[in-house]
Amino acid sequence: MTMQLTNYLFFTTQCEAALAFYAQCGLGSVVELVRHGADGRPLANEAMRGKIMHARVEGPGVAFCASDNDDAEPMRGSAHFLTVDHSDKAHELFARLSEGGVITTPIGAQPWSACYGKLTDRFGVQWMIHCP
Repeated sequence: MTMQLTNYLFFTTQCEAALAFYAQCGLGSVVELVRHGADGRPLANEAMRGKIMHARVEGPGVAFCASDNDDAEPMRGSAHFLTVDHSDKAHELFARLSEGGVITTPIGAQPWSACYGKLTDRFGVQWMIHCP
C-alpha cells in the first residue's frame, strides 16, 4: 500500500491571498486551481463565485491543498511542521511567515532542537519551523 498525507487548508474567503503569501514566502506555487462556479462547476452560494474551490500547492519538499468554504471553521488543533536543512533558511522562512502573524515561540535554540520556532500566520495557520 502506498499513502501520502497532504494537509488541506480551509479559508472562508481569503484562500487566494493566502496562497499568494505562501508563494512569496518560498513554499511553492499553485499547480492546480479550480474556482467556485467556473466552467459549469456547482455554485452553492453566489457569494462564493470566483473564490477558490480547490487548489494544490507544490514546492521543494512541500505539498498541500487549500480552498474557500463559506462554512469553514477557524484553523485550530493542527500545525504544519517544516524541517529546513539550513539554519539561515529556517530563520528567513520564519520571518516571512510571521509577517502580520503572531509568534508563539521565537525561533532559536531549544532543548530538543538547534533551531525551532512556532507561529500563527496572518491567515490563522500554525507553522512550526525546525532545523536539526
